[in-house]
Amino acid sequence: MTQQAAALQTYNNELVKCIEDLCSKREELNCQIKQEEEEKERLQHDIRVLSEKLSRVNESLAQRLAARATFDRTIAETEAAYTKILESSQSLLSVLKQEAGNLSKATQPRRKDH
Repeated sequence: MTQQAAALQTYNNELVKCIEDLCSKREELNCQIKQEEEEKERLQHDIRVLSEKLSRVNESLAQRLAARATFDRTIAETEAAYTKILESSQSLLSVLKQEAGNLSKATQPRRKDH
């Protein structure tokens, strides 16, 4: 029986050692899980912060694009109006020169034909 008791004791010791090894490995795994969960939380927080920032940038960009479009439209309308003013000024100057020429002819003394 002592041989059986010794074998039983050996099995018992090996079983305890295996259980302790498993517990140790489980604890290591548990630490890794905690680290990854913490990293996951940090990443999720960063994603939320970046998503909010992206949203603000998109909103600001949309407003700036709309403002730029308004500037472009105003500039185009102003340039078109300015071009019309220049054309009208040119026409007015041409008419004025023509009328001035006509007035000069009308006010010159007439030569008598002999």
